[in-house]
Amino acid sequence: MAPIPPTVQIEYEVYDVIIIGAGPCGLAMAARLQEETPSAIFTDEEHQRYHWIRKHKGKMALVRAHARKNKEIRADRYRPLEPQSRPPLSCRQCHTVPRYSTLVLDSSGNRWMERWHRLFRVLEIEQLRSPMFFHIDPGDRDGMLAYTQETGREAELWEIPGCVGHELSKHKQKKMRTKTRVPREVEIDERDRKDYYSPSTKLFADYCDSIAERYGLDAPDQRGQILHTDVHDIKFGPLPGSNTELFTISTSRGVFHSRAAVLAIGPGHIKNFPWNLSAEEKAAACHSADMDGEFANAHVREKIARGESTNVVVIGGGLSSAQIVDLVVRRGVTKVWYIMRSDLKVKHFDVSLNWVGKFKNYDKAVFWSADSDEERFEMLQAARNGGSITPRYHKIIKRLISQQRVSLHTRTTITDHQFDTSSKTWKLTTDPPIPGFPDAIDFIYFATGMRTDVNELPLLQSMKQDYPIKTIHGFPCLTDDLMWKEGVPLFVTGRLAALRLGPAGPNLEGARAGAERIAWALEDILNPGRRTQPKDQNESLQTALCGLGNRYAELAES
Repeated sequence: MAPIPPTVQIEYEVYDVIIIGAGPCGLAMAARLQEETPSAIFTDEEHQRYHWIRKHKGKMALVRAHARKNKEIRADRYRPLEPQSRPPLSCRQCHTVPRYSTLVLDSSGNRWMERWHRLFRVLEIEQLRSPMFFHIDPGDRDGMLAYTQETGREAELWEIPGCVGHELSKHKQKKMRTKTRVPREVEIDERDRKDYYSPSTKLFADYCDSIAERYGLDAPDQRGQILHTDVHDIKFGPLPGSNTELFTISTSRGVFHSRAAVLAIGPGHIKNFPWNLSAEEKAAACHSADMDGEFANAHVREKIARGESTNVVVIGGGLSSAQIVDLVVRRGVTKVWYIMRSDLKVKHFDVSLNWVGKFKNYDKAVFWSADSDEERFEMLQAARNGGSITPRYHKIIKRLISQQRVSLHTRTTITDHQFDTSSKTWKLTTDPPIPGFPDAIDFIYFATGMRTDVNELPLLQSMKQDYPIKTIHGFPCLTDDLMWKEGVPLFVTGRLAALRLGPAGPNLEGARAGAERIAWALEDILNPGRRTQPKDQNESLQTALCGLGNRYAELAES
């Protein structure tokens, strides 16, 4: 193995798992590997009961615990704590022994969700698009709501109108009943209203930090060490002089080995551009993924400082494009020309509610029971239907249009472009022509997203050559466990696993669902026979609660 820099503290020569990517998918995966009783498997009552049993094992009779509480013979759970010494439930350290040795490799930094936080900070995004039950906590579906209430930060929640029916006036409801002669059914049950709030960016970031703290992933130790490096290649096979098949992951900071690997890089790093930009043109254009805090370029900033007229073009139809339009106007640009090739679509989420709500199982069952991956891909395309913006940003865009600060043009494409190096401006030709379109555009923002094509990822070229698999429009046809191929424990989560996770795969919900599937598959790979042969009392309890094996085996042993 290649030498590792002295600044890196490595305890294991061969890791159990190497996670490539420290974004939401990577954090969800690392946290799930440390959680033995995930909420996706247990009911809330079973989950709480199991942790209570672990905490008070050997201290008191479980059946008599409630009765003893009234006789001043209390377990630790019932002993009153001083307010300043009572940590929030979401932040408690409940795992002291790592289940697996894990290394995380990320090209953006050495902290969790470095790129995520940078983009949110650059675009000055205050609110997430996702509802409260979209998060990465493996321990509790309602964990973010509980964390918000425990920390007293309910004021940082925005209600998402239109999901439950609260926004319809009595007049509108009566009018709809008169037209259809049938009562309108709301898409979400009224009892789920508490779920349809979106958290602030700061609240979500703090909640993710609490998850990393809970599972011991926030310190550079053997559980979830993050190494800032670029991954160049992934190979799987026996090492020289050994019959054991391991992953050999080559990076800019050395070579690492592991028994299993997880690819959690989201859509990848291939940016969509309407045309190839030259080195000179890149000085007056920027992709939304490359924004680093500097607004536009020095040429535009100087013109704004002198009070001169400026024109900026924003290309794209997703939420990022609307956020850039709002940011550019607030930074002082005179006019923003907002261009998209399709219609403007306004949705609360990037997929319809029937894919994200509590009753999503019907549509997911239809997706999973599809006859082929080609059919699943068509369902993916129909469910996502391109980029969309939220009703909140739609109101912002309409207000800016009324103030003549923004000019919106749908079903419009750029057919020709010329860049003047002397004036550092663009001359663009559109189809159809835009009335009053200026001859000199100072800057172009491309909010055109990332291209999802596993065949174009450099780090997977060896895997494609040694273990080729079928792909559909750039999406890999993985196993049901999100494994690259049977016998090759390279797991893929996030957008690249959409053919198995469904339309919500690229979202936070998909990050948690993908981590759940992979974790169960890793149990069989890293701990063969563990489910059928528990080694200690904790594992026996887990096996009994899961309904695995013989529930009465413990009685026989007693």
